[in-house]
Amino acid sequence: MSTQKTALISGITGQDGSYLAKNLIAHGYRVFGAVRRTSALNLQRLAALDLVDKVELRTLDMQDFASMMRLVEDVAPDEIYNLGGQSSPQASFQQPLYTGQTVGLGILRLMEAVKLVNPAIRIFEAASSEIFGLGSKKPICEKQDFHPRSPYGVAKLFAYWSVVNYREAHGLHASNGIMFSHESPLRGMEFVTRKITTSLAQIACGSQQMLTLGNLDNARDWGFAGDYVEAMRLMLQQNVADDYVIASGRTHSVREFVILAGQAIGLEIEFDGEGHETLGFDKKTGQQIIAVSADFYRPSEPDPLTGDATKAHKKLNWRPKRSFEELVVMMAESDLERTRNGRVWY
Repeated sequence: MSTQKTALISGITGQDGSYLAKNLIAHGYRVFGAVRRTSALNLQRLAALDLVDKVELRTLDMQDFASMMRLVEDVAPDEIYNLGGQSSPQASFQQPLYTGQTVGLGILRLMEAVKLVNPAIRIFEAASSEIFGLGSKKPICEKQDFHPRSPYGVAKLFAYWSVVNYREAHGLHASNGIMFSHESPLRGMEFVTRKITTSLAQIACGSQQMLTLGNLDNARDWGFAGDYVEAMRLMLQQNVADDYVIASGRTHSVREFVILAGQAIGLEIEFDGEGHETLGFDKKTGQQIIAVSADFYRPSEPDPLTGDATKAHKKLNWRPKRSFEELVVMMAESDLERTRNGRVWY
């Protein structure tokens, strides 16, 4: 009798889903991926990790309970990793209803399907540091008070408590990974980190003149997505389900990210002015290459968020391997190579 585990990943074509699929396959899993039914399925991230022929894709509508039931029955997974849904806090202000349906109610539908089909299936929910938001103490652990500052954060908080409730009320092995910001060369262009590295690479190559950003002093606890998916897997190997903060424990500003990414690409960036009047220049040429616009500020910003992953260190034996500096250089060099080879994708 085969002892190979089967995993189902919703959102497998995204950054986290692709890295998680690679991780699970390396650990001997059979991996199924749930994707939206669309005429333009984006497999670029899976292809970048040489995974297209190594995962089995199935269609899933996160807003359709019947399709979830069928998928769980057909795949019969040992573990489900829920990484699907609208993933941008910024975009959630323009898409609050869709965000609530896919991010908040999506995991509720999924857990209800598991409860009815096979309650022994283990579930991971990708919670978010966005649930903390305002007035958070530093560093932030699992017991911190919640005050989300975006529709995305509100939806993630609903999902978080739904997982806790199904674990306590129905005995499901369901865990929340409270994921602080995690990036990679596979990040989408809707995220500021990838916008920075792609734009600076194009500026260095002469195909773009200006990078326009929002709040340069906005600070985040950034880590490498490839490290963080290992924590996801480890959570579902525990005998008892629980919730864990996954973070690097270090906070850096957007301004720091820009300067370091510029250095990796060969641009020496210096800033002048404050707030909306801030300008960024290439010190070597004197050319302005960065502007700040209020259009890129969120209607309500969370406080700077620094995570305390002590619980994950002790119980999961997990720690991030790549530093912030290594992450930024990796992303910048990757986008510079893509730009030079005409292979920039979003």
